[in-house]
Amino acid sequence: MKHERGLSLIEVLVTLLITSVGLLGLAALQGRSLQFNHGAYLRSQANILAYDMADRMRLNKDDARANLYNISISDGVPTAVSTVTTDQNQWLTLIAATLPAGDGAVSCASNICTLTIQWREAGRDANDSFTYKTQI
Repeated sequence: MKHERGLSLIEVLVTLLITSVGLLGLAALQGRSLQFNHGAYLRSQANILAYDMADRMRLNKDDARANLYNISISDGVPTAVSTVTTDQNQWLTLIAATLPAGDGAVSCASNICTLTIQWREAGRDANDSFTYKTQI
């Protein structure tokens, strides 16, 4: 009986170690899940913003078909006062307010418009982007 002293204490310590490692793994899994959920949220917001600009362009088809809505990522927010520049200004302002480091571009050719939205998630080196094509 003397040789078995402390055996149950070692078993408890091993069980505690295994449980601790399992809980740390579960916490890491939860953290990654939150990160992926936030990424999906940002992609959904980009989708909504692309639909917003497509609807604005459909309301002003003549100017959209004349390629007046074209704007590139590197362009600034337009300040002139017209329907097209007001739409562009409001859209780019919404993107910047909704997405981290967000920016947008529109390129139309032959009644097919491509809307591109870019943003940068925290902790990532490259920009994420969402591209939406629609017929006007």
